[in-house]
Amino acid sequence: MSREEILRALKNQKPSDFYVWDGKDEDDKPLTQKEMAAGLLAYKKRGRPFSATTKEQIAIRLDPEVLDAFRKEGPGWQTRINDALKDWLKHH
Repeated sequence: MSREEILRALKNQKPSDFYVWDGKDEDDKPLTQKEMAAGLLAYKKRGRPFSATTKEQIAIRLDPEVLDAFRKEGPGWQTRINDALKDWLKHH
């Protein structure tokens, strides 16, 4: 079968003909429209959740010992710097 014949056959194929489930293995069963919609919704919700408050991205230069102190506590060090600055604003 030539490439052109294969492409022509694919173009003439109905969506219902794409896959026929043999009814044996549940893992091979095609998704229903409802399952597909739920999967797409879950996919769109991946990643960092949207915050009610927006933050502005900036470039700031800090002393290495300041960064080391915040980074040594692990992930979330940028949030801890932000919290420390907010705490400083409350007291000054």
